[in-house]
Amino acid sequence: MKLILGFIPLLDCAPLVAAAEFGFAAQESVDLALVRETSWANIRDRLIVGHFDVAHMLGPMTVATTLGVGHVKVPVIAPFALGLGGNAITISRSIWERMTAEGASLGADPAVQGQALRKVVTARARAGLKPLTFGMVYPFSCHNYELRYWLAGCGIDPDHDVRLVVIPPPFLVDAMRAGQIDGFCVGEPWNSVAVDAGVGVIVAPTTAVWPMSPEKVLGCRIEWAQRHPILLAALLRALHHAAVWCEKPENHAELARKLAEPKYVGTSAELLQLALDNQLSLAQGSLPRQYPGFYSMASHAATFPWVSHALWYYTQMIRWRQHEYLEEEVAAVRATYRPDLYRAALGAHMPDIPKVDEKVERFFDDRLFDPADMTGYLRGLRRGLQ
Repeated sequence: MKLILGFIPLLDCAPLVAAAEFGFAAQESVDLALVRETSWANIRDRLIVGHFDVAHMLGPMTVATTLGVGHVKVPVIAPFALGLGGNAITISRSIWERMTAEGASLGADPAVQGQALRKVVTARARAGLKPLTFGMVYPFSCHNYELRYWLAGCGIDPDHDVRLVVIPPPFLVDAMRAGQIDGFCVGEPWNSVAVDAGVGVIVAPTTAVWPMSPEKVLGCRIEWAQRHPILLAALLRALHHAAVWCEKPENHAELARKLAEPKYVGTSAELLQLALDNQLSLAQGSLPRQYPGFYSMASHAATFPWVSHALWYYTQMIRWRQHEYLEEEVAAVRATYRPDLYRAALGAHMPDIPKVDEKVERFFDDRLFDPADMTGYLRGLRRGLQ
């Protein structure tokens, strides 16, 4: 049976591409066909109507789709994570120049960068200039929530002091080049493409905002998973083996060349390999800097679907008024991420699978998220439960 998988051209489609191109899917008797899409809305829609069996998905998208927030209600699950990290926040060259006059510098702590941006935002408001516009890839995305968390943590209200708009990942650099946006949060390689083109400067990898932050997942409709449990388990094994292969440095050059093909990411193999090697060039002409843990594909339990991640996404939906907190929904949120399916498929292959489904997370402002106390966490935020 052919398995159709939709994906977006991003660095973190790497395990999917490797599974299809380097024999890992075939070894599990999975006939994997990859279909390139442009926008996350297309991925969502084509998955829920059955054009795709499984898909490269944003973690928060699975929660929103399951709850019917912002669209139709279709139960979707995430039995596998596609890595940790890989995102960054990029600012236009003109705004960066203003930020450096206010104390920002290449590679500085995200709090320092944010304070400089706050001064720029405040000065523009006093001068009667329009708010800065930031792009992110989808309302229910790690990118939206990481960008908002950083802005709010530095004293910038994302809903009043700046303007946030949705733009698909491959179009963000063109939007910045055209002067339509002043910054964006996106996954690699599009931050590096903006730097290479001379239109943007990377102010922070999002792993500086949230170390080992979660990212994409393998998503599927729950009814599809229930009809094809053996096929899904085989796919999870194939993706696990592919992720382990992808993370090995000796495979990065070959992987980058494959990802660079037009049918996949379709951009510079050199830029892709830098990110695979956990390196970023922050500004045009600057030497690449090493960022350990910028993008983990297999290590640090990078493929494990932590239930606590789904719960944090839910708190952000509440914090930013995309939804209201309903205690009766929490069980459905928990059930979106499926470590049980992960363990059943991979238990014989991974003796070090985490024994628990939830963990406490720490952010750049030293605030902790304890999944056992979501309401307490929300009340402690500047904009949480009212």
